[in-house]
Amino acid sequence: MTTQLTCISPIHGQTYATRDALSQRAAEQSVESAKRAQKEWASRSIDERIQLVMAGIDQIGKEKDRMVEELAHQMGRPIRYGGEFSGFQERGAYMASIAREALAPLMVENTDQFTRMIKREPQGVVLVVAPWNYPYMTAINTIAPALIAGNSVILKHSTQTLLVGEHLAEAFHKAGVPPDVFQNLFLDHETTSELISNKSFNFINFTGSVAGGVAMETAAAGTFASVSTELGGKDPGYVMEDADVDQAVDSLIDGAMFNSGQCCCGIERIYVHENVYEDFLAKAVALVQSYKLGNPLDPKTTIGPMANIRFANETRAQITEALNDGAIAHIEQFEEDDGTSCYVTPQILTNVTHQMRIMRDETFGPVVGVMKVTSDAEAVALINDSEFGLSVSLWSADADRCEHLGAQIETGTVFMNRCDYLDPALCWTGCKNTGRGAGLSVLGFQAVTRPKSYHLKKKVN
Repeated sequence: MTTQLTCISPIHGQTYATRDALSQRAAEQSVESAKRAQKEWASRSIDERIQLVMAGIDQIGKEKDRMVEELAHQMGRPIRYGGEFSGFQERGAYMASIAREALAPLMVENTDQFTRMIKREPQGVVLVVAPWNYPYMTAINTIAPALIAGNSVILKHSTQTLLVGEHLAEAFHKAGVPPDVFQNLFLDHETTSELISNKSFNFINFTGSVAGGVAMETAAAGTFASVSTELGGKDPGYVMEDADVDQAVDSLIDGAMFNSGQCCCGIERIYVHENVYEDFLAKAVALVQSYKLGNPLDPKTTIGPMANIRFANETRAQITEALNDGAIAHIEQFEEDDGTSCYVTPQILTNVTHQMRIMRDETFGPVVGVMKVTSDAEAVALINDSEFGLSVSLWSADADRCEHLGAQIETGTVFMNRCDYLDPALCWTGCKNTGRGAGLSVLGFQAVTRPKSYHLKKKVN
C-alpha cells in the first residue's frame, strides 16, 4: 500500500500538497543510481563542480517568488520577509569560495626522496534529512559542500515543506547537475531507517528533534556511516549591566519571535542583570505588542501562524503550565488567536523558574521567559542548567568579559551583541542533546570527505 505524504497548510488547516512516498524497492534503486553516478561526478574537476552548484543556487534566485509564496503556504512565514534566498546564497557562495583550499592536500613532505601527504576524498553517497523551519538554508549547508567535494546527494525533506526538496532538485538539474547525482526522494520514516540500516549511505546529516536524532543514530548503528546531527535547543541570552538595552531588546526579542519562534538557534530564555531588568522588560513588552499576527500572505503581517497545529498546541501547553505555576504573562491574547488554530499570540513571561518546562524544554514557539540575575556567576549557572547547547547570546560592551564567560558556557557558538545567525565561515555545531557534528566552514568540507594518506618513496636504496 502506498504511503501518502501530506502537507497541511497552517494558514487555513487544509491540505496544501501531497506526494506518494517511494516504495522500499524504488528507494533502493534510487540509491543505486546515486552510487553509480557519484564516481563520474567525483572525476570532474572541482572547478566544474563549483560552477554547477553555483548555477543551481542562482537558478533558485531566479525563482524567489516561488520560494516566498510556497513557504508562506507550507510553514507560515510572512511574505514580507522575502523567503530565504539571501542566507541560502551566502552560505553556498562562501562554501564554494573556500572549497579549493579546504579540499587541497595537506603536504607533509615533497622532496626528491618522499612525497607524504593527506588528501580528502568524497564520502560517497550523502543523505541530507532537512527540517521545515528554514528549509532552504539548512539544506544547502550540507548539499553545497557535499556536491562540491564530489559526493552524490540524496535529500529527504520534511513533509511540512514537501515542495522545497522538489524545487531544489528541479533547479539544480536545470543548472546542469546530473539528476542521479542530486536526488530529492519522498520517503516515509520506515523506509528511511531501512535504507540507513542497509548501509545505503556513507554520511548522514540530520536536522530535527532529539527523538529524530536518536532514530538516525539507532538506524546507523553498526553501519560505520558518519552521522551528523543538529537537534533541539533552548538558547539563552544574557543582558549585562553595561549592555545597550535598546539593541539587546531589538535583537533578542526578534531572535525569540521571528519565524513564530521556530528557529533552531532562536532565543527561548533571557537572563537580565537587575540594574537594567525593568528597562529591558518594558521595552520588550512594547515591541511585542506592536506585532501584527495574521495571514502570512498579507504584507502587513509581521508574525504568521506556527507551522503545524501540533506545535501550536505544545507552545500553548507550556505557557499554560507556567501560568498555573506562578508565571506572569505580559501580552494580552491577540484577536487572531482563538486558542485552537496555528495562530499563537507572541508572549513574554516573567516570574519563571527552571522547574517550569517553559525554561527547560524546547518550546519552538513565539514565547520567551525572562529572569532577573545579580551576577555573571548566577547567569552562567542558569545558562548551563540545560540539556541543550547550541548558541548563547551575550550582551555587553566588554569583549574580553564575553570571551571569558563564553569559555565557561556549554554551547556550540558564543555570540556577542547579536544572535540567531549562522556565519558560514564559522563551524555550526552543538553539544549535549543538541547533537554532534560540524557544518559550514572548513570543517563542513571535512565532514563530507574522508582522509586518505599517501606515503610515496621515490628512491629505493
